[in-house]
Amino acid sequence: MSYQGFPKRPCTEERDAIKKAAAELFRVNRVPQEVERALNELFFHKPGDVYGYLANYFTTLSEPPRISRLNGREIYDSGGKLSVETEVFCIVCNKEKSMSSAAISSQCGSKEISLDWKVQSQERADHVMTAVQWISDPLNNMLKAQNPCDQSEVDQILSNFFMARYLEEKDIQNKKEEKSGLSSRSEAVLPSPPSAKTKDKKSVDKGRKSNTAEKSLPPAEPPEPLLCGSLAIGSVSLAVAKTGAQIQDVPFYKYIAALKNKEAPTQFHIPVTLVTLLSCGKNSPGNLSLLEEIILIPKTGQRIRQIIAMTLELQKEMMRIINTSTKAGATQAILCNSGAPSVSYERPEQPLDLITEVCTNIGLALGTEIHLALNCAASELMDYSKGKYEVATGVLKTPDELVDLYQTLITKYPAVVALIDPFRREDKEQWEKLSNVIGHSCSLLSDNTYKSKVLPLPGVRGHILKHTCETTVSDLIHLASEHQGSVLLGTTCSEPCTEDSLSDIAVGLGLDYVKLGGLSGAERMTKYNRLISIEEELVQQGILVSKEKRPPPLFTEKPQGQSTTVESPLSDTAASQLAASAFT
Repeated sequence: MSYQGFPKRPCTEERDAIKKAAAELFRVNRVPQEVERALNELFFHKPGDVYGYLANYFTTLSEPPRISRLNGREIYDSGGKLSVETEVFCIVCNKEKSMSSAAISSQCGSKEISLDWKVQSQERADHVMTAVQWISDPLNNMLKAQNPCDQSEVDQILSNFFMARYLEEKDIQNKKEEKSGLSSRSEAVLPSPPSAKTKDKKSVDKGRKSNTAEKSLPPAEPPEPLLCGSLAIGSVSLAVAKTGAQIQDVPFYKYIAALKNKEAPTQFHIPVTLVTLLSCGKNSPGNLSLLEEIILIPKTGQRIRQIIAMTLELQKEMMRIINTSTKAGATQAILCNSGAPSVSYERPEQPLDLITEVCTNIGLALGTEIHLALNCAASELMDYSKGKYEVATGVLKTPDELVDLYQTLITKYPAVVALIDPFRREDKEQWEKLSNVIGHSCSLLSDNTYKSKVLPLPGVRGHILKHTCETTVSDLIHLASEHQGSVLLGTTCSEPCTEDSLSDIAVGLGLDYVKLGGLSGAERMTKYNRLISIEEELVQQGILVSKEKRPPPLFTEKPQGQSTTVESPLSDTAASQLAASAFT
């Protein structure tokens, strides 16, 4: 009588069938031959860890890892706001393993300052919740069993998914507009209240003179579109790319370089690191709004540690002057979101005078050893009711007057070799005017590369490239190739604190310049430290090259629009970004 806890012994026929199946399994998979080869190599190499050697040997024969699932979760960024992180799991040697996780800079919710903070928080929460749902459900199913090393295929799936969501949302918006249009036409047959007519007439008469300036002011372009949940796309793309690098056991920057160049380069260079030196924008304590950032451009060929040490010395002397002298014109200094000191000033000349004095005091040749770039962020300063830019509290300038202001600044401070977003995109005439008067010594940069098919602004020589929202790794590679030699990799204030992939991406893409912000805050210093590690690794391997022969000014190529080179066609993923730019 057999006990229930023991399996029944197979009969002779069953044993023969099992042996036959085992023999067939071993034959098909060449198990005896591979075992014999492993044992022969083991004897030849005589490793100290015998079973470790065998484990590594048979791992090379295992099936390539495939994505098993994605996990999306809510995290908090450096500003304490909700963001999204994606974790990628793969089947490795018949076991599920967490491979990598990634989060990117977030630009969620409305940019309207007038909105209540509760409204802004709710908008961001909706974006994050939708992104987590996308990652955990549809994207998880779409990418299951995909090869994480096939970045272009993964990004194409992400792009197609984003396009489908965009078209759905656009259809919903169109139906709402049609419905509201019908309501408006039905209401139009009713006479307007007399009081409203009187008020409209008075307002027209009263504002007749002020409207003269508005007539010539080009209307504002539609606000930058942001599809709810789009943050999932960039996060998943980056996490998969990091997984591919881990599977291939190569540093992430070399993996990005191989994706861009179709093979790993034999030499690398470190992009010139631009450091935010001072902030004077709308969030600063003073009345000056025009200069959001004053950015230090070090001389090419300097190591990252040298740049950081030089910047810290500059800021130390800067704070000494501010705290001990009234000549600087500053009343207080605080640390702003960019990681740089923010000083109270009234005029744009004052912070530049301060930096000039600092360089003189510490013996640093401004205009030779270092140059400056000004991030003007002028699009945020337009007062549409008056048709002018509010460069400081109560100080308004027309677009043409702003051209004169910039020309005066560049003439007085020749160390300034770049202006970022000196006007709105709509003021194309002023972009061209400014380029004509200062373009020989100062480059104009635009922060709008996400609009891939928008005609380049006249006089623009470079663009700020950011990895946010629906931007995939393939999009970054495409845009960097399209604008090669004139691309900055910018960041936002809402960044994950522990994500240092930005430094690897900048090196892997072969950019000439990278902008990482000020020297404060974990989210920025993590990236600086990673850049230092990459630099030291390249030096040890003897594959670091320098671009010391490059001229000091930021860009020396012809402005975009004047180049004779043929632009590469848009990738499908970049096309999805273009479609999003039409979303309202």
